[in-house]
Amino acid sequence: MTRTLPGTRALRTFEAAARLLNFTRAAAEVGLTPAAVSYQVKEIEDQLDLVLFTRTSRSIQLTPAGSVLYEAATDALATLQRAVAKARRLNRPGGQLKVSLGARFATHWLLPRLAQWRAANPGLELTFDISDAVRDFDADDVDVAIRFGAGTYPGAIAHRLFHTEVVPVCSPALLQAGTPLSSPRDLAKHTLCFVDCKPGGIVWPNWPMWMAAAGIDDFDDSRSVAFSESSHVVQAVLDGGAVGLVEWELVERDVQAGRLARLFDVGVRVAPEFAYHLVYPQGSDADPRVAALRDWMLENVRDHDAATAP
Repeated sequence: MTRTLPGTRALRTFEAAARLLNFTRAAAEVGLTPAAVSYQVKEIEDQLDLVLFTRTSRSIQLTPAGSVLYEAATDALATLQRAVAKARRLNRPGGQLKVSLGARFATHWLLPRLAQWRAANPGLELTFDISDAVRDFDADDVDVAIRFGAGTYPGAIAHRLFHTEVVPVCSPALLQAGTPLSSPRDLAKHTLCFVDCKPGGIVWPNWPMWMAAAGIDDFDDSRSVAFSESSHVVQAVLDGGAVGLVEWELVERDVQAGRLARLFDVGVRVAPEFAYHLVYPQGSDADPRVAALRDWMLENVRDHDAATAP
């Protein structure tokens, strides 16, 4: 007798439970209760007439049959995900390009230039996947990505855009408030914000690193406030009268427009091998939409470099 195979949702639940070997954690991942996960797994076992897990009061383990089904389910779900991503790309209107990029790059670099892009490319519309997660071009519904890293991405072409330097900024109102900011040591009198992250294992420049670059070796950073995103640092600077360490390349326009003020001519550059890159799958350079975005971004970077060169 031919048995009905489990549905996609059931397979996803089983895959999570088999990978994590914990129904509670699997439930959190797939958005169900632990009891619902246990019920779905039992339903699959009854449906296939197989025992997939051995259960004790403290743990679960895959049986040999469960291991076989787990491997097959993982491959099947990955194949289906790649097929869905490809189908969505094929179904996308010809004048649309989906870009994956982080929130800080989107907010401070690309979105302020969006009107310029539309004027130069009236037949092309950009849509966005705002995430710092590294997307898989085979499995995710994106055409190109902006990534911060060393520029080595297997199966993809990467164009270096620019490196980044972290500098202190404050609101113009803070400069007018009367609290001195004439030397780096005066910063100790203010609330200091920074981004706490380690892209690629590299420690992002923080206040002790900046103070050391400014010649101050006895800085106490116990009052510094850490954020996970530079956009939060910028908001704290604008709203709370703080001083923040942010990427100069992403706030340069805000400084030029008078919304932020840069303090002191000292910056800390992120590891030299790291930079922002425009990345897309090999073979996509023949896509006129991808080529248009590539040429426009590289031209923007070249024009900026020429305008700011000493």
